[in-house]
Amino acid sequence: MIFKLIELSIILALLIPIAAMLVWVERRMIGIWQDRLGPNRVGPFGILQSLADLLKILGKDEFTPKFADKAIFIAAPVIAATTVLLSFVVVPFSDTIGISDLNIGVLFFLAMTSLAVYGVVLAGWASKNKYALLGSMRAAAQTISYEVFMGLSVMGVVLITGSFNLRDIVVAQQDGWFIQSQLIGFIVFLVAGIAESHRLPFDLPEAETELTAGFHTEYSGLKFALFFLGEYLGVTLISAMSVTLFFGGYLPPGFLPSEWANMIPSLVWFIGKVFVLIMFFILLRTSLPRPRFDQLLEFGWKVMLPLALFNLLLTAVLKLTGIIGGVHA
Repeated sequence: MIFKLIELSIILALLIPIAAMLVWVERRMIGIWQDRLGPNRVGPFGILQSLADLLKILGKDEFTPKFADKAIFIAAPVIAATTVLLSFVVVPFSDTIGISDLNIGVLFFLAMTSLAVYGVVLAGWASKNKYALLGSMRAAAQTISYEVFMGLSVMGVVLITGSFNLRDIVVAQQDGWFIQSQLIGFIVFLVAGIAESHRLPFDLPEAETELTAGFHTEYSGLKFALFFLGEYLGVTLISAMSVTLFFGGYLPPGFLPSEWANMIPSLVWFIGKVFVLIMFFILLRTSLPRPRFDQLLEFGWKVMLPLALFNLLLTAVLKLTGIIGGVHA
């Protein structure tokens, strides 16, 4: 029990600085891709820019509007950040590192991502600001819609393995990553993850050209930093879950000779895969325009839902006919 508490403390202590460093990585990579420098003044290669931003945010006035519902206004960013942090509890980081091997790990992840919308909705409602309320209503519709597709997209993996335990799902990929048989499921999961984390091009709940800053219009200081933390941790979480469910988790690629693959620790394989997916998230931000909100919801219900249902049906048929197998819990 004590060991698990220490492990939990270490993982949580590392996740928060990782989210801060992602801000620097994102700005630096976008600068490279757009043929400019990016942050390069504070520290070597601008690596201390995130620390400077953090100090600036902490130095700002902790303003709470007089017309706001203060208790809910303060609780909303805490809910948004806490639900994302709790989701990492079930992620197996390596063959020996992982806070909890819950038998309902997939369901726990889906539950936590569903609860995250409460923080956003309460933030907009408690602000008593029309722009914030519109942003929170957008976030509610967007998150609830794409949560359906996300849940359906992972059911193919659950059918193959016969387990909701994420470590069992990783172990079941020893003979081949699920991306080979669940490509459609992965695409649906990735799109739903982008929508749920409110990242460009699906950042409509906080679209600055339409809603000032959306649901966090009235937030500043530490409370705004918690929303910011939740967003970047959300990117890391979706990348980690994509790796776990579809890319073998901490397992090395099957095409490498075992003596070469075993030279690299499983944690390094996991971090490397997650980093590649995070780079993909950042590249999407620089590449795609923002759709209209009605186009986003129409795309979800008319394209993502049929794809997710087709993938689930196809996986079930292939499973019943014995073309694909799995490890039963």
